Amino acid sequence: MSSGGLETTVLPNPIEIAHNQSRRDLRLLPHLARLEGNADKISAFEANLKNDNQRRARRFEILQANHEYRHACDAINRLNTEKAHAVARLEHLRNEFSVAKLETRLAIAQKLIGLETRELVGL
Repeated sequence: MSSGGLETTVLPNPIEIAHNQSRRDLRLLPHLARLEGNADKISAFEANLKNDNQRRARRFEILQANHEYRHACDAINRLNTEKAHAVARLEHLRNEFSVAKLETRLAIAQKLIGLETRELVGL
């Protein structure tokens, strides 16, 4: 469809996409927190770890070995990327709308100027 130079295509609603991604993020965060808590518990009670740096390193190893944790992190990263794309698309649509409004105002102004000119000439 074309109207005044503005191409319109039917796309998923960017606002809805961003909202859905946020809801999915919120569902994954408690799951990640539980997995991180389990890793903290395991590393906290290992007697051979002498300091916090060793515990953090062990926690990192535990989390990286956990397929479920890696999968959840990948899902959150993917959702964040999709959300960023939806927000960028929304901004693009807003800009297109602003341009269309300005083009419409320009067309109206040009028509009004044309009418005024004809009235001055006496047509």
